Amino acid sequence: MVWMLAKVSPLDEVTTKVIFGQPPFVFTSHMFMITLATILLLVAMPLALRRKGMVLGGFGNAIEGICLYLREEVVRPFLHDKTDKYIGYLWTMFYFILTINLLGMIPLTRIVWMVTGGKETHFGGAATANIYVTGTLALAAFFLFHIAGIQENGIVHYFKSFSPKVPWPMMPFMFFMEVVSSFVRMFSLAIRLFANILAGHVLLGTLLSLIIIYHNAFVATGSTLFVVAMSMMELFVAFLQAYIFTFLTTIFIGLAVNPDH
Repeated sequence: MVWMLAKVSPLDEVTTKVIFGQPPFVFTSHMFMITLATILLLVAMPLALRRKGMVLGGFGNAIEGICLYLREEVVRPFLHDKTDKYIGYLWTMFYFILTINLLGMIPLTRIVWMVTGGKETHFGGAATANIYVTGTLALAAFFLFHIAGIQENGIVHYFKSFSPKVPWPMMPFMFFMEVVSSFVRMFSLAIRLFANILAGHVLLGTLLSLIIIYHNAFVATGSTLFVVAMSMMELFVAFLQAYIFTFLTTIFIGLAVNPDH
C-alpha cells in the first residue's frame, strides 16, 4: 500500500522533472511546456487573426473579442490615454498565462506514454504550478510598472510619490512602507497564480489516486464524476487566473503612472 501511494502521488503532475541535461544546466518538463506554449502562440495567433474578409470568424473572432474586452473594459479605465502604450504587453501576458494553464490540463505525459508503447517520458505538467515560473512572470510585471512609473513621471517625481504629504518625521517610515508594498504586490501576483493552479491539480490527482488505491466500483464512479466536475472548474480557473493576473498588473501600472491619484 505504501508503494502504491508513492506511485500515484497527486504531486506528480506539478513536480518539475528533468528531460535532459545535468544540473545546473537542465531542460525540465516545465521549460518544455513554456516552450510549447510560446510556439503555439507564435503559430496559432497569426493564423487565427489572418483576415480573409472584413470580419474575423471562429477562433479569430473569439480572440479579437477578448482583446477588445481587455482593452476597453479592463485596461482603459485605469490607464486612459496610455492604454495603447501598454496593452500589447498585457495582451501577451494574458494569452501566455492562459495557454500555459490550459496546456497544464492536458495529460501530455500519459498521451506520449500511450503513443510510444509504454515508454516513460516527462513531456507535460502544469508550469504555472511552479513558483519559479509564476515568480518570473510577477518579476517581469514588477519591473514593468516601476519602469512605466519612472518613464511617465521622471525618476525624482516617481520616487517622491513614495513619500506622500505627511509630517516629516513620518516620511522615512512611509517611504519604507511604500517600498515594501511594491514588493508585496509582486509576491501577491506570483503566489496567487501558483497556489490556485497547484491546489487544483493536487485535488484532481488525489481524486484519481482513489480509483487506483481502493479498486472499488463505487469509489471509481464517484471519483470520476468529481474529476469531471473539477476539470470544468479548472477550465474556468485557467481563464480566471490569467484574467486576475492581467487585471492586477493593470492596476499596478495605473498606480505607477498616476502616483498622485
